[in-house]
Amino acid sequence: MILAALLLVCFYVLSRQTAQTLSASQDKPVIAVDPGHGGEDPGMIGIGGLQEKKINLEISLLLKEALEKRGFFVVLTRDGDYGLYEESSKNKKAQDMQERIRIFGENEPVLAVSIHQNSYEDASVKGPQVFYYRDSTEGESLARCIQASMNQLLEVERPREAKGNTSYYLLKRSSAVLNIVECGFLTNPEEAELLRTENYQKQVAEAVAEGICEYLSS
Repeated sequence: MILAALLLVCFYVLSRQTAQTLSASQDKPVIAVDPGHGGEDPGMIGIGGLQEKKINLEISLLLKEALEKRGFFVVLTRDGDYGLYEESSKNKKAQDMQERIRIFGENEPVLAVSIHQNSYEDASVKGPQVFYYRDSTEGESLARCIQASMNQLLEVERPREAKGNTSYYLLKRSSAVLNIVECGFLTNPEEAELLRTENYQKQVAEAVAEGICEYLSS
C-alpha cells in the first residue's frame, strides 16, 4: 500500500508538471512567420542564380529562433523547400496563397510576417523595405517599428520608409496583422552577397525580431 501511495504521488506530481508546461506553452503569444515562395516557385532569381525561396527560408528559421528566445511561440507556414499546394492542383500559386492565409487564420497569431527578397532593374538600388495593408492602422504601426529597427541595426545607407499597399494578396486577405518584409535586393551585388551569409541573415532576423518586440511593447 505504501508503494501504491508513492506511485500515486509521483503520478500526481508528473501530471501537474505536464499541465504546467502545456499551460506555459499555450500562454505564449503566437507569431506566424511565412517564408515566401518554395517548391516549384523559386521567387526572384538574383545575381549568381541566388534563389529567393532559399534565402527566405534561412532567414525565417533564424527569425523563429530569435523570437522563441524572446518568449514567443512561432508558427511557420513552411520549414523546408516545398510549396503549400497539391501536385495535382491546376493553380498551384493560388492554392499556395490560400493555404498561407488559412494557416494565419487557424493559429490566430498576434501578428504575422512574410519574409521576401526584393529586385529592381537598377542594380544600384538596395535596402530593406516593409509593406503593410494601407487600410490597417496596426499593420502600419508594426511596419514602422520593423522598418526603423532594420534601418538602424543593419546600418542602412539610405533608409527607406514603410510603405502601404492594397494589391498584395496576403495583405488583403490576412485576418492577422501582417507585414511583408523585403529584406534586401538580390539584384544588388553587394546586398546579394551579404544575404548569402549566415551572419548577415542573423542580423536581419534580429532586426525584425526587435521591431516586433517594439511594436508589441507599445
